[in-house]
Amino acid sequence: MNVKKFIMTLLLLVPLAGFAVDFQDGLRGATPLDQTTQPPPIANTDNSDVRRVRNYAMQPPVVPHKIEGYQLDKNANKCMMCHARTRTQESQAPMISVTHFMDRQGNFLAELSPRRYFCLQCHVPQADLKPLVENEFVDVDSILSKSTKPSLAPAKKK
Repeated sequence: MNVKKFIMTLLLLVPLAGFAVDFQDGLRGATPLDQTTQPPPIANTDNSDVRRVRNYAMQPPVVPHKIEGYQLDKNANKCMMCHARTRTQESQAPMISVTHFMDRQGNFLAELSPRRYFCLQCHVPQADLKPLVENEFVDVDSILSKSTKPSLAPAKKK
């Protein structure tokens, strides 16, 4: 191998070797990849009972209250104690969507569809936490409202 090729190969490999040693996963912090990180403490769940704005069309509503100790298994669904059609008058909780009474073929059922029985597949409790990853998400309504506002710039003269 001639000296020129050897030097070129070395110049290419040196930065890669440094990269492999210094690489850190932003979510893991300084913990090496071959070690387990210490999980953060479980945060307190939001219990404000205030409905949050949805960020996108068809987003399932989030759970605005604590659900600790709720039985939600094949034998019982504690969520339906308040959110069932027959209980919303006394509980003042929002009724589950009519889509929760549909089967896979779009037929309406008299009771909650088995495929919509386990609420926490889609609906999740919230906690007031700093995001792990920065996010510049803007919901569609904000984008639309900006594009439909009249311009404040003076009209150009012809």
